[in-house]
Amino acid sequence: MKKKDVRLKGQLRMYMQWPVIMTVLLAAMNIWMYMVDRKAGGMMSVMVIIYMVIVGVLYVYNRSLILADMVQFSTQYKAVQNTLLKELSIPYAILMEDGRIVWKNDRFAELFADRRREKYLNKLIPELNRGVYPKGDVDHVELEVHYNDRDYQAELRKVSVEGFSDTEEVLQIPKEKEYFIAVYLNDVTELNAYIKENEDQRLIAGLIYIDNYDEVMESVEEVRQSLLVALIDRKINKYIGDVDGIVKKLEKDKYFIVIRKESYRKFEADKFSLLEEVKQVNIGNARSASLSIGLGLNTATYAQSYNYARVAIDLALARGGDQAVVKDCHGITYFGGKKEQTSKNTRVKARVKAEALREFIVAKDQVIIMGHKIADADCLGACMGIYRAAKELEKKAHIVMNEVTSSVRPLYDEIAESPAYEKDIFLTSEQAMDYINDNTMVVVVDTNKPQMTECPELLKKTKTIAVLDHHRQSSVGIENAVLSYIEPYSSSSCEMVAEVLQYIVDDIRFPNVEADCLYAGIMIDTQNFMNRTGVRTFEAAAFLRRCGADITRVRKMFRDDMASYRAKAEAVRMAEVYRKEYAIAECPSDIDSPTVLAAQTANELLDISGIKASFVLTIYSGKIYMSTRSIDEVNVQVIAEKLGGGGHINAAGAQFDHTDMEEAINALKATIDQMIEEGDI
Repeated sequence: MKKKDVRLKGQLRMYMQWPVIMTVLLAAMNIWMYMVDRKAGGMMSVMVIIYMVIVGVLYVYNRSLILADMVQFSTQYKAVQNTLLKELSIPYAILMEDGRIVWKNDRFAELFADRRREKYLNKLIPELNRGVYPKGDVDHVELEVHYNDRDYQAELRKVSVEGFSDTEEVLQIPKEKEYFIAVYLNDVTELNAYIKENEDQRLIAGLIYIDNYDEVMESVEEVRQSLLVALIDRKINKYIGDVDGIVKKLEKDKYFIVIRKESYRKFEADKFSLLEEVKQVNIGNARSASLSIGLGLNTATYAQSYNYARVAIDLALARGGDQAVVKDCHGITYFGGKKEQTSKNTRVKARVKAEALREFIVAKDQVIIMGHKIADADCLGACMGIYRAAKELEKKAHIVMNEVTSSVRPLYDEIAESPAYEKDIFLTSEQAMDYINDNTMVVVVDTNKPQMTECPELLKKTKTIAVLDHHRQSSVGIENAVLSYIEPYSSSSCEMVAEVLQYIVDDIRFPNVEADCLYAGIMIDTQNFMNRTGVRTFEAAAFLRRCGADITRVRKMFRDDMASYRAKAEAVRMAEVYRKEYAIAECPSDIDSPTVLAAQTANELLDISGIKASFVLTIYSGKIYMSTRSIDEVNVQVIAEKLGGGGHINAAGAQFDHTDMEEAINALKATIDQMIEEGDI
């Protein structure tokens, strides 16, 4: 390269051009002086010429020196830069696209001194493999890794070296991969420790309720009641006091607690053993006390934590009590709830809910009733009960039902063909959308999950929604319901509706077919009054008998045909007994209403000695439906919840959004294994 081809640029070039600019300014001044005084102008000209000669000589002479100094500075700067990078206190390395380390600084080498022979980063830290490297348009990736009991914030950056192969004689890189990956490892162990310590010190608000306070007090002698309360108080205070928490008794059966988040982790580890400890308090009381616990986690303020705790305790009570519910910004977690809640003999709550329901119905022009998809006898019976209540209050009423299964076909046909009912008593989802208006009330029965209703869109079109259900409430419930009557200890929705009907209208009477519907719902859900029956169940059945329900007619309606009976027998014959206690069977799907048959098969399997729980799966409408049953030894509801379903402690179900039966059964077995290992069942 010739010397004249070397040019300065940037700010340095501007700096070197200043003598030329000054020469031009002096020449302009010299011309002005000539115009003022020739003698002075001549003297100025001599000075300008001398200045130009001196500047020219210095520029030519110093230019070479300046270029040499710049080259030397550049070389020294590059060496200093390399030294700084090599001695950088943060571990730093350069990788090839496949993860091979091509350069590393001293700190990186010290960090992995015992494994310095490893050439690939994933051999040192398995988390930093090719799968997490920046690719495509992504040029920056951050993730936290763990090495030698230390936490590191790893930052991987894509460093472009376009044209590298054209100038590098030793290493050849494909044109499309002309980049390196720079990795930084920032030690964040202390930072994480401070964050964890700060998080552990956060305060959590909670509420503890005694579910059955009145019943427990009534079951013990009056002179011992104060002692029983004192023992329960002592259990609660000791459990919270052991973790330096605060307990404040709000009412005779309600407590407010404040604990640290670190303490919650201890409660989580022992699965809230307080629930079982309180049940062991016995001084002659016939009934054991049970608790409901609600906690609010991960909130920005303590007020929000308390609000979360209130939501959690309400959900615990709605699910039947005897459990702990923890709500945070990510979702809801359940602990306990393994045993069935004892039903209450008092019907005060039913009367209060009936009066509220009557007020809402009276305020509207029409009522639209709907249950869950693939309606069963309990669903249809509850719908007909609410229909009768609306008609007695002289309001228009319609029932949403998209699909009629064989289990309810006899009752459905009798109602649909009867001249005593309007032609539009039953509507499809599309038809119901045309009926909805501002003066419409929607009543949901036998489900509390919006996605399980016949027409979820209806819930978005109206502001007046009432829910009556006997299933345990889940974290995904119907929002903004003006009336929610959920009783997990009720045998069926028909039992609840039968009680409500007695308070909505005095001396109510309704056609025999409607009484049959309600009676059939109770009979099917209780398996002919052998399962989940209480005093109120038989009182409701007696009320329906007085209203004209015919037991013989109902029994004839629900007899199986020969094909269904054979399919059920085949499913029982081919059932697999898993872990010597759990029956798993596949029900044929080539029959009418396979989901109903699956539920019946699950009930049949419980009659086999040694079977604690039964699970029957069947394919229907592009999905796999699972019916689960137990008597009293296994809580199948928590198993169903793990698989996205829900229900009761001894009767639940779930759905799989596919038709791979082997995959569904494997998922069920894995869930059972996990819950047995964790002690949940």
